[in-house]
Amino acid sequence: MSSRSESAPRTVNLVTLGCARNEVDSEELAARLTAAGWELAEDGDASVVLVNTCGFIQAAKQESISELFSAAESGAKVAAVGCLAERYGAELAEELPEAQVLSFDDYGEIGARLDDVLAGRRRPAHVARDRRTLLPITPAERQPAQRPAPVADPAAPWTGPGGGVFRRRLSGGVVAPLKIASGCDRRCSFCAIPSFRGAFVSRRPPEILAEARWLAASGVRELVLVSENSTSYGKDLGNLRLLEEVLPGLAATEGIERVRISYLQPAELRPGLIEVIASTPGVAPYFDLSFQHASGRVLRAMRRFGDRQRFLALLDQIREQSPQAGVRSNFIVGFPGETPADLTELELFLSHAGLDAIGIFGYSDEDGTEAAALPGQLGEAEIARRVEEFAGLADELMAQRAESRLGETLDVLIEEESDDRPDPVSGRYLGRAAHQAPEVDGVTTVTSPVPLAAGDMIRAVVTGSEGVDLIADVKPR
Repeated sequence: MSSRSESAPRTVNLVTLGCARNEVDSEELAARLTAAGWELAEDGDASVVLVNTCGFIQAAKQESISELFSAAESGAKVAAVGCLAERYGAELAEELPEAQVLSFDDYGEIGARLDDVLAGRRRPAHVARDRRTLLPITPAERQPAQRPAPVADPAAPWTGPGGGVFRRRLSGGVVAPLKIASGCDRRCSFCAIPSFRGAFVSRRPPEILAEARWLAASGVRELVLVSENSTSYGKDLGNLRLLEEVLPGLAATEGIERVRISYLQPAELRPGLIEVIASTPGVAPYFDLSFQHASGRVLRAMRRFGDRQRFLALLDQIREQSPQAGVRSNFIVGFPGETPADLTELELFLSHAGLDAIGIFGYSDEDGTEAAALPGQLGEAEIARRVEEFAGLADELMAQRAESRLGETLDVLIEEESDDRPDPVSGRYLGRAAHQAPEVDGVTTVTSPVPLAAGDMIRAVVTGSEGVDLIADVKPR
């Protein structure tokens, strides 16, 4: 008699929540599942729903749990992976008996794990532990030598070192994330990510460059480099300036028009890295800087670097080399002990920084973090009030910054045609300039008298703005 896993259709709907790093993880899972004989299916047509969860902040946790409940209500078998599953393990499994909770350690055998889920063979959920303890403290001792990755057939899932299936794209489009590292060695008092993502580990340059070639062959024109802390890239390989060396090679990849770096730590942003980002052809002069606040007192409590004056000086240094450089950052308000004077420092910084994109988040206690035990905890209503106040200020400042770009000539990567046509002759297209990262920083709507296609990099003159978004006309040659 055949087992249930053999007789039932082996179809899986892969749901991804959270950040671009999770998107890459899901594409790795998709490749491994395909290699194991599983068929990817849409919602409602799958025998198993695999939810790649996010566990960053409370709102993300709640979204992940709601998605798991919704998947269970569909009648499919359910499995949870990702940050929430890793962070809480057996605790989450007890609260959600509808789902099989899996660990990062299960990713290599994900096909077999879903066979168990489909057959009703429930495995014990892993016991969550601090993943930073799984690697040596010294970064240089974390990685054994590896041979370069092969160049894969662009029509097939990408294979990494040793021939193992590594990645299958789940969506089309001309932009794709490329993970350069995993984990984090910083000890910010409000953040639990290092405990469940582990210590910082860089991917080796040959592997990154091979994956970039594979992405380019599949139609990608912009690479977005992602990690928990891109400025740390290479430190565990014995070369803290490795990112400066890798960027030109990535930008020179045939078919790639632009390379963008995400998540730079202000404390680690070296002059040499600023220069490479600001001046290398094909690298977007774009600085995704994790400021988090501007009050030196609050930043020290967060176990971070800097203050308003130092951050403004850093921005001056960037703009001396690239006056049009794009800068985005996120900020936390309502941190324990935050005073009106601290908020004034933040307001002054935002008013003078000229940031293109600003994210405002309310502080929330995270299990196991130092900040959760700090005195001066603020109530939810007061935190919400501060978020509303600063989100309104951020919207106003971003609109002003967008308006200040009127008359600038920008390189815009076209992503799709707009439904709105200005006249019977001209076409209108949606794209992004160098200062606009996908999904978070707004778009540029381009009017062109000649047809454009997704993946075209064109020069356009900014003629207007709508909030954070820009309106531009193709620049005549």
